[in-house]
Amino acid sequence: MSENAMDEIRREKMVTLKYRMTTHSPEGAFEERTEERMSFVYGVETQVPTLEKAIEGRSAGEKVSLSIPPAEVYGEHDPALILEIPKKGLIKQRLKQGQFYRQMKMGTLVSFKVLEIRPETVLVDFNKPMAGIRVNMDVEILDVREATAEEIRSAAEAQAKRTIGCG
Repeated sequence: MSENAMDEIRREKMVTLKYRMTTHSPEGAFEERTEERMSFVYGVETQVPTLEKAIEGRSAGEKVSLSIPPAEVYGEHDPALILEIPKKGLIKQRLKQGQFYRQMKMGTLVSFKVLEIRPETVLVDFNKPMAGIRVNMDVEILDVREATAEEIRSAAEAQAKRTIGCG
């Protein structure tokens, strides 16, 4: 272990980052987000794998740039989810090319992007709106310290809630 190992990012360290994200769509469009900060207990509160790997073993003051693939963020765009469906049963006034269509059907929300309106059918995309988005991050590690027992317990509870869909 190096002399500064106590200040390196590893399991049960409280990490504070400053980061700026840029999202890139498959069509080439991009959006730069405002700079944000986040703190988390490394190895307890799960982050996207690319970020975890990029910062592990690093110390406060270090900077890293990374590209996070779609699969780790919003999911890959699946061409199999582009389908031609009948217009029958859809609310025609809501069908607008390039827009998202939403309707409750038998207690379930049906949502898709309208790609093309045809005489009897509609070509739609059932992918999540952000599917296929790649994220670039410029990260600066602001602080690394030993997490307290309370921070570790609280982080584990928060992670468990996220894992079961409550967070």
